[in-house]
Amino acid sequence: MSRLILSCCVCFAVSIFSVSHADRPNVLLISVDDLNDWTGGLKGHPQAKTPNLDRLAKRGTLFTNAHCQSPVCNPSRASLLTGRYPHSTGIYFLSPDLKQAPLLEGVQTLPERFQSEGYRTMAAGKIFHTGDKRFFQEYGGNMGGFGPRPKQKISQPHGHPLWDWGAFPEQDAQMPDYKIAQWAVQKLKNMPKEKKPFLMGVGFYRPHVPMFAPKKWFDQFPRPTIQLPLVKEDDRGDISPYAIALTNEKHVSPVHSWVKSAGEWDHAVQSYLASVAFADYCLGMVLDALDSSPHRDNTVIVLFSDHGFHLGEKARWAKRSLWEDGTRVPIIVAAPGFQQGQRVSRPAELLDIFPTLLELTGLPEDSTQEGQSLVPLLKNPEARWKNPALTSFGRGNVAVRSERFRYIRYLDGSEELYDHTSDPHEWTNLATDDAMQDVLQEHRELVPKNQQPVLPGKSTGHQAYQAASRVLER
Repeated sequence: MSRLILSCCVCFAVSIFSVSHADRPNVLLISVDDLNDWTGGLKGHPQAKTPNLDRLAKRGTLFTNAHCQSPVCNPSRASLLTGRYPHSTGIYFLSPDLKQAPLLEGVQTLPERFQSEGYRTMAAGKIFHTGDKRFFQEYGGNMGGFGPRPKQKISQPHGHPLWDWGAFPEQDAQMPDYKIAQWAVQKLKNMPKEKKPFLMGVGFYRPHVPMFAPKKWFDQFPRPTIQLPLVKEDDRGDISPYAIALTNEKHVSPVHSWVKSAGEWDHAVQSYLASVAFADYCLGMVLDALDSSPHRDNTVIVLFSDHGFHLGEKARWAKRSLWEDGTRVPIIVAAPGFQQGQRVSRPAELLDIFPTLLELTGLPEDSTQEGQSLVPLLKNPEARWKNPALTSFGRGNVAVRSERFRYIRYLDGSEELYDHTSDPHEWTNLATDDAMQDVLQEHRELVPKNQQPVLPGKSTGHQAYQAASRVLER
């Protein structure tokens, strides 16, 4: 009799596992490289055209106050895909690779965790900073990555090979993102609805430099009509020499003075808008394919960008800053069974995506992760939420974003405080305002006390950090 009972219990357990396994939703994880808040939903630029991003936001929840954990590709993606802050791993810059970080030894990345839970994992394009093939069971390729490129630069004759902008090439089909979208379309079209759920990563490269797209995308934004970002000429007059040095690197991106003197500011803005519009079009192809597939009603969609991007704001270009333009990103979560068309202003982090997906798919949480599941905010956008968004750029440089304020503390001890209710462009540093000392202290206490040393590496981020640090020796 005992053997019979045991046998029945085992069969029952297997049955329960099989049912729960079959009912688990699929995951469609979509990355858009270097996309800031220039989208219809986030209203970062009045001329941005992102109908498919906006359509996805209406289908789910848009986090309007979401931020990266590092304003650099490698550490941002390593943080998101492992559930650890840069200040907990020592990965602050473009190198080293996450597999070379001693404190990440044995840590499962997001696709590895889902594979271990029975998911079929696949991807194309850029989800990790490098080496996606290592982490997914099936990798469709990068389809040409940041290419193609003309034989000679179009707009910026000097500097890094990738730093250029303009109408190129002639056809959409020549662009890697188009090929990545088509890969996803075919996968969704041909994938049967089976018991084994899938996790699919779709990583688009635009609007990352070179800001190229076929001419028809530029035609949507005639150059004479381009609106430049609002910039205050003496914007950096109330911040420390260290803060300026940290964000004044000349190793990769062009300096703002050259962009203006060359008459290229409006052209670069046009190119970014065109690149965003093209990436949005590629997103639309993937969403259409999902909606035409048998997986439409059983797939969680998460879209994110790895960090923000300056286009002249605070007299700088590209990423690598702890200001709003450098850290703010879109995060959209669309999951079956949740309210659609929601907007959440509570601070959210890219770090929160991993635990959110674990909860949405019914998988056990990982208590070693440092992010928070966003599911409570999917259920109630006004839910009580005490978690700030933290962003690091090298040890000792941390931004804390609450619902209303941005606080920055630098390695030299200098500080910045901005009130986003009255100063959305972060033009006025309130750190020395006597009336703001309580707010300042409240945010100081949120800066992580234990920050790992910077892991050795050779990258532009390391160089900028080292150059700024030399300011302290003078």
